[in-house]
Amino acid sequence: MAKKVPKEPPKIVKTVDEEYRLTKPRKGAKVREEVWQFEDGKIAKYNLAYINHRICGRDNGRVLGYDNSHEGHHRHFMGKAEPVQFESYDAINERFYAELAELWREEDAETKK
Repeated sequence: MAKKVPKEPPKIVKTVDEEYRLTKPRKGAKVREEVWQFEDGKIAKYNLAYINHRICGRDNGRVLGYDNSHEGHHRHFMGKAEPVQFESYDAINERFYAELAELWREEDAETKK
């Protein structure tokens, strides 16, 4: 009887690894974008995060984030996580940056008061 050769797990490659360090008025904050893909181009894993320890002392400073690192696709906001419907990475990315722009508008309005 021939031995079965175990299949190798699909190869996953990190294709996006960006970190933007922000300046005034958000000095010290950063935006992270990470994406891992299978060889066929499908998204295996992603992480989008706005980190600002001055605003959020929990969840490693993550004010807003989206990822699928554990138990499905979810949104982080100010230390709390909730599941989100996943249509595509592009849709999640667009949603993240739209929410981020709104957060920054609110932060800027608070600063001007």
